[in-house]
Amino acid sequence: MTSRPVASNPAARTAAEEPSRYGSAATSSTHPPARRIRTHHLREMKERGEKFTMLTTYDTSTAQVFDEAGIDVLLVGDSASGVVYGHPNSIPITVDELLPLARAVARSATRALVMGDLPFGSYQASPEQAYATATRFMKEAGVAAVKLEGGAEVLPQIQRLTRGGIPVCAHIGFTPQHEHALGGYRVQGRGDMAARVLADAHAVQDAGAFAVLMEMIPADLAEQVTRDLSIPTIGIGAGSHTDAQVLVWQDAFGLNTGRLPRFVRQYADIHGLLLNAARRYADDVKTGAFPGPENTF
Repeated sequence: MTSRPVASNPAARTAAEEPSRYGSAATSSTHPPARRIRTHHLREMKERGEKFTMLTTYDTSTAQVFDEAGIDVLLVGDSASGVVYGHPNSIPITVDELLPLARAVARSATRALVMGDLPFGSYQASPEQAYATATRFMKEAGVAAVKLEGGAEVLPQIQRLTRGGIPVCAHIGFTPQHEHALGGYRVQGRGDMAARVLADAHAVQDAGAFAVLMEMIPADLAEQVTRDLSIPTIGIGAGSHTDAQVLVWQDAFGLNTGRLPRFVRQYADIHGLLLNAARRYADDVKTGAFPGPENTF
């Protein structure tokens, strides 16, 4: 079998070979503690001034890897609408499409808190609709919490879920399910609109949310919210002073190509690695180099 070194392909260089773009490679082999992360642990981290981490995931393999890496929260996001199902935005995905992905992740993570996103149209109609949807995520998928978008307008839903024993993470600022109403992907909370974001943050905390995710808001506003609230804040495009950060894993690790949001930092080139590996495999099959004697019974 012919060997083709991955390093010869610039698109397939590892994080260790390109520290300036992807950061330095991990050098520690120490595994994180096996304790299952719960919502109160996140609040305790905030109280200690300790940041926590969150990534999206939609399948067994990545859930296991991120869990082993010590990621604290795994979000089965409605971003699966695009990165799994190929839709242009998060609106088309349904509960029935997202539940199997959440089930796979919940079965695979032994340490991280697994959170499921409630899709567009599955909770806005009423608190009872929200509770019925969230119950499916808890019972059928096995998630430990759910996330929903909105501030003051979804307070009855947050109250109903928390009263019924379902932990809720709120999502304010830019809310992708409201893309058309907001006029596209635009930063929220600038100027006079800052007061509304701040009011939403306090309102969802008072309604019982255990955390609030803030997307695409000015960093100084996110810092103020983080100072004001006793519950943890999670940022995506909200600066560095939130209690946690979240990214879509395909963006963070380079599976997605093309233009990326400003708030994304790429830590690997998974697209390049897969492309190079697939080409090598195809070459080996076509030339007869695979399977070799060592792959044959």
